[in-house]
Amino acid sequence: MDSVQFSLNWYKTRYPRTTPATTACFTITRNAIAMNLPNHEQKCCAQGPGPAREQPGLVLVGNMNVGKSTLFRQLCREITTVHFPGTTVSIKKGLIKDTGQTLFLTPGICSIFSQNEDELVSRDILLSPADPAPAQGVILVADAKNITRSLAIAFQYAEYGLPMLLAVNMVDEASSRGVEIDFNRLSRILGIEICATIAKEGVGLRSLLAALKEMRPATARVTYPDWVEDFFEKVAARLDGPAISPRGIGLLLLTEDREIERYLARRYDEATLVELKELAAAHRRQDPEGFRILVSTLYNNRAEQVAREIQQVRPPTRNPFLVTMGDWCTQLHTGIPIAMAVVAAMYLFVGSFAATLVVDTINATLFEKFLIPLTVKLVAPIPSAFIRDMIVDPDFGILPTGVFLALGLVLPVFFCFYIAFGILQDSGYLPRLSILLNKIFQKMGLNGKGVIPLIMGFSCVTMAILTTRMLGSNKERIIATLLLLLGIPCAPLIAVMLIILGRMPVSASLTVFGLLLAQVFIAGFILNKILPGTRSPFLMEIPPLRVPKLTMVVKNAARKTYFFMIETVPIFILASLVVFLFQRMGGLEMLERAARPLVTTMMGLPEKSVQVFIKTIIRRESGAAELEHLHNVYTNRQLVVNLLVMTFLTPCMNAIIVLFKERGARVATIIVTAVLIYAITAGTLLNHACRLLGITFS
Repeated sequence: MDSVQFSLNWYKTRYPRTTPATTACFTITRNAIAMNLPNHEQKCCAQGPGPAREQPGLVLVGNMNVGKSTLFRQLCREITTVHFPGTTVSIKKGLIKDTGQTLFLTPGICSIFSQNEDELVSRDILLSPADPAPAQGVILVADAKNITRSLAIAFQYAEYGLPMLLAVNMVDEASSRGVEIDFNRLSRILGIEICATIAKEGVGLRSLLAALKEMRPATARVTYPDWVEDFFEKVAARLDGPAISPRGIGLLLLTEDREIERYLARRYDEATLVELKELAAAHRRQDPEGFRILVSTLYNNRAEQVAREIQQVRPPTRNPFLVTMGDWCTQLHTGIPIAMAVVAAMYLFVGSFAATLVVDTINATLFEKFLIPLTVKLVAPIPSAFIRDMIVDPDFGILPTGVFLALGLVLPVFFCFYIAFGILQDSGYLPRLSILLNKIFQKMGLNGKGVIPLIMGFSCVTMAILTTRMLGSNKERIIATLLLLLGIPCAPLIAVMLIILGRMPVSASLTVFGLLLAQVFIAGFILNKILPGTRSPFLMEIPPLRVPKLTMVVKNAARKTYFFMIETVPIFILASLVVFLFQRMGGLEMLERAARPLVTTMMGLPEKSVQVFIKTIIRRESGAAELEHLHNVYTNRQLVVNLLVMTFLTPCMNAIIVLFKERGARVATIIVTAVLIYAITAGTLLNHACRLLGITFS
């Protein structure tokens, strides 16, 4: 792009000697800035306001698990994922509704002085080499239940001197714990606008959007030792109008931060950078024990002091039954029966109701009686038989095997699954399940936190792999990733499994889910023994058990299902088209012959399983839907084997891409190879064991 828009404030800091023509934004050429062209300032002033005003971007920051992602989704539209330069971290950006401002969602942080890659991204986006930086203001999200740790970060970001806004989220949960916050007093102390929000319910969003216009640099500061303040003054005297405050630059120089040195090298000459580094080194001698520890202590102490001033904690009013039930969920003798009851309830709701009653009703009344005959009639006038078959062929056509399967099979079960999963999340049951299973998971090299990504895998394995970041050690992340790929069926696959298994005796369901459960524990136990590394300690915040708000649960389930279908239906169509063309070119028949020893002889499956596996590789749920579409050519034993092999196989392309990104090429290649070999071996053994024992599941 040849031109950029920049704000008046940014203009004044860069060209302090020039009076701009208006207070609006100006358009200048990026190349002119980069090359420092002579007389550029006068040319710019003469141009006057640019053709369109573009608001500077903002960055959403905060601790982990404070609701940043939820707030981001509520605030933004046109959300995209971008890779942050120089790292392996991807961040999301979107346009804030009604404002047109770009908002960047950054990973959770504990401090701006950390060296963790995720945390560095949250800070470095403000030091970006882009000119001007893509984000020129900060929305800090705080957890109202534990505001002290967020205040410590607020004091750190305040030193940047950038416009700031504090969104205190989850005020409802804080209130249920008896926490009351004086927001007016907190606003006066920090010198910025404060917004109370409940992001998941959309409460406080209008106030937050309105407060964006009032964003301003925070005035709150901690008291540093005199030698630190002296250094700040010397830095300010040597820097001419930097976008970031000289105090913020001074803090990062004292911590020997490499990115701030690159930032200074880009904006000033080498001599200035060397002079500042020597100054910082000389001042650091005042505290040889470590400047990072010093400032962390200052921020935490100041945050605790402010929290005492603005927060009151009273004994919460709790429902005695929920308190007792919450305790029962974590105790072994009561927690196990409760967990089994929860699983049974989910099976009845998702498996019996959604996957059987709802799906059968929709297919019988909407698709078979109405849509399929209608589409056949509509395409009948098309002269080309090839085009007609491509659209409506019952085995390979785009509509029957792509669109209708996605809408009639996956959508209703997926929606019901998200309702059930949302109830578990909103009720606060999942953290209690983590406590209950902590000792068992320790045998698998994990701790209770490992329950969360594994359960998330029942929703989407790709998303679950990303959540393995919450685990404390690399060993835990590898174990959890492999277990997700090896034995956790995602929601669409569960939907098809429940539909297919629902037509068979109960022994088929017990075999499939029993083998999956057993292999997860066995594989975890073996991995714990052979992988080097240690398990991290188990620390988890336990929210109060509460009655879920069904309106919000249904609303969130509808939103997740909508976005899933928007993403998935085109892939269903693509997979159907690929298989159709492959079949018409004779490739499918050739591949079936080539794979016959493996598929038919070893695993005992029909040759058509090849097209199921092809679609599975493109998208797991597409393969599952194809299996349901072809189930009439299978025996019950073959369906059981095929379902298990599909679950064992590495899931869809999205999961594979995320796997390589998160675990690295070497580990990811080993995992994919091991899983493929295991899937074929397990399928073969299961087939021959069933034949040997005469098991048919009939």
